[in-house]
Amino acid sequence: MNSHALTRLVLTDFRNYTSLKVEIDTRPVVLTGPNGSGKTNLLEAISFLTPGRGLRRATLTDPAHINGKGGWAVSAHILDDGLERTVGTGLLAVNQTSDGREKRTVRLDGETQSGTAALTGLLSISWLTPQMDRLFQEGASGRRRFLDRMVFGQDPSHAKRTTTFEKIMRERNRLLKSGRLDPHWLSSLEQQMAEQAIAITAARLETVARLNGAMDLSEPTATPSAFPKADIALVGELEKQMVGLTALATEDMYRERLAKNRKIDAAAGSTTFGPHRSDLEVIHREKGQKARLCSTGEQKALLISIILSNARLQTGLHGKAPVLLLDEITAHLDQKRRLALFDELTDMNVQAWMTGTDYLLFSELGSRAQFFTVQPGTVTPAQMN
Repeated sequence: MNSHALTRLVLTDFRNYTSLKVEIDTRPVVLTGPNGSGKTNLLEAISFLTPGRGLRRATLTDPAHINGKGGWAVSAHILDDGLERTVGTGLLAVNQTSDGREKRTVRLDGETQSGTAALTGLLSISWLTPQMDRLFQEGASGRRRFLDRMVFGQDPSHAKRTTTFEKIMRERNRLLKSGRLDPHWLSSLEQQMAEQAIAITAARLETVARLNGAMDLSEPTATPSAFPKADIALVGELEKQMVGLTALATEDMYRERLAKNRKIDAAAGSTTFGPHRSDLEVIHREKGQKARLCSTGEQKALLISIILSNARLQTGLHGKAPVLLLDEITAHLDQKRRLALFDELTDMNVQAWMTGTDYLLFSELGSRAQFFTVQPGTVTPAQMN
């Protein structure tokens, strides 16, 4: 299996780090230290090595160090198919578009790129954070983002499709709100929306089907049932309407529905039908129970089960697993599940960055991982006893 991992991480004026360089190998990374020391900041910095707003969904100015000049930078060496590449991204204090908005800079192998699209396909990253522990209790938007990140890991074009759809949808909503019901203009926008919407939904459905299949792939034999299997489904009105239709017929159906809903959408101030209304439904297979009704520990285990299935899936598709960012991952996990997690990460040759306050909760990893101590603004190799 090919390695897909970071070997160096450098931060400049990022959150509580004025300057930081960490050298690592391809093994899992364990970051331990007190709350507020900057462990999650490190994971967030890594998440910016892909397109998007990172694991905190921050604005571009948010990560800047309070004593800096308003800019920040993250750079890394990435081992990909045996070759080391350099990537950097950040916000320069004077790097703005013509309309005054901040723009993220991207450099790849020393060359400045035109935008964050250059990061597409470079590094696949998945993450779990404590905020996601409530994923099954809160609104559908968080679950859609969770699914879309997994789709993106399998199909890098998915991010562009979702961005394009949202941009066209905003333009249609603006026209409807202004009362400018030009049928030709609206029809053109709705045709474009239909093309993107059906492609988005088809990619999501394919990923869900693959994830369900990956749930049944073999697990480490020592702990075959440590994490519950999940039955996953994409649910929504659009998905119901697509059943039995060809892709072309589905596009026609969606376009006609948008045209029919113009007055309804104008009154609502939003588009009331489409992939932006879909939801991810997860069921604990053994119990036959919806995830939102499961205990906190079971919900955490289900999320980990899905993340691991996605990693197995990407390993099978691309020959390399994604980099995993697992913040406070041992919370709500008993020893059996901790050991099962560590075994599976090792079995898949995953570089997982894990954080926690207690080193002892990761001690079973032993030499299979590399350990660092995090203090405010500093990261140093842990002194092993």
